[in-house]
Amino acid sequence: MTNQQTTSTILMIRPVNFGFNEQTAGSNAFQNRNAEQQQVQNKALNEFDNLVSLLRNNGVEVIVVDDTHEPHTPDSIFPNNWVSFHQDGNVFLYPMMAENRRLERREDIIMQLEDEFQVKHVIDLSRFEHDHKFLEGTGSMVLDRENKIAYACISPRTDKEVLALFCEQTGYKEVSFHSFDQHHQAIYHTNVLMCIGSKFAVICLDSITDDNERNAILTILKLTHKEIINISFVQMNQFAGNMLELKNKSGESLLVMSKNAYQSLDQDQKTALEKYSKLLYADINTIENNGGGSARCMIAEVHLPPIN
Repeated sequence: MTNQQTTSTILMIRPVNFGFNEQTAGSNAFQNRNAEQQQVQNKALNEFDNLVSLLRNNGVEVIVVDDTHEPHTPDSIFPNNWVSFHQDGNVFLYPMMAENRRLERREDIIMQLEDEFQVKHVIDLSRFEHDHKFLEGTGSMVLDRENKIAYACISPRTDKEVLALFCEQTGYKEVSFHSFDQHHQAIYHTNVLMCIGSKFAVICLDSITDDNERNAILTILKLTHKEIINISFVQMNQFAGNMLELKNKSGESLLVMSKNAYQSLDQDQKTALEKYSKLLYADINTIENNGGGSARCMIAEVHLPPIN
């Protein structure tokens, strides 16, 4: 079975209580508290619905599940941190650093997917929370699914031991490194600084300060035939690293990002990416500011085999 980098089916969680999460703010420098809570929820809901419409209008199958009012999960709009779905029928559940984010893991969502897709095993890594060791899904890891490589920057939310176990159980090769923002704070999630597409890699090389680690990553990207599109700290802070390549039902490549990310790119970068993908972007400013995550974080790719 050839592993596919992209899928045309995704899961998104429609928020009911979206807002600034005190429990994640300490390790997420991208979060900014603003406006009054109900206003934030209403704006975020509008942004969410617009992004879903954009994706559906471009031929992506979007499975939308509503969040629940109880328990209170202000970050539920970012499901890619608690679950990942794989082509061999495996589903992984992940250990989360913030206690209120652990409440996002929902068995009913996996059961709903079982109506349409083959779920062979649910592999639950959440036990590592007892040891204060975390691996926050495809936030902590950026997966090259075709070449079975897991890129991961080590941070308070990405533990090497849990990463090694994921790689052991999936046959992925671990490529771990350290990454820092311009203020020398560890970058909390790998998917903020890099995106792996079928034929390209968007990456903030300046954030990887160790020459050996940076050179090792560049070598692997070249060996796997990725065109490297380097982004600056300024662009990373506009979530230009937080993109995701999908495909539509016709097999056309789509690169999904926020309006802020798109506007931060220069013309050469856009031209390079447009060789491979149609660029899709939506205004999700409220979600980015209050949640500290962007378009990629809002999407859990469903790579499970269909039942048919």
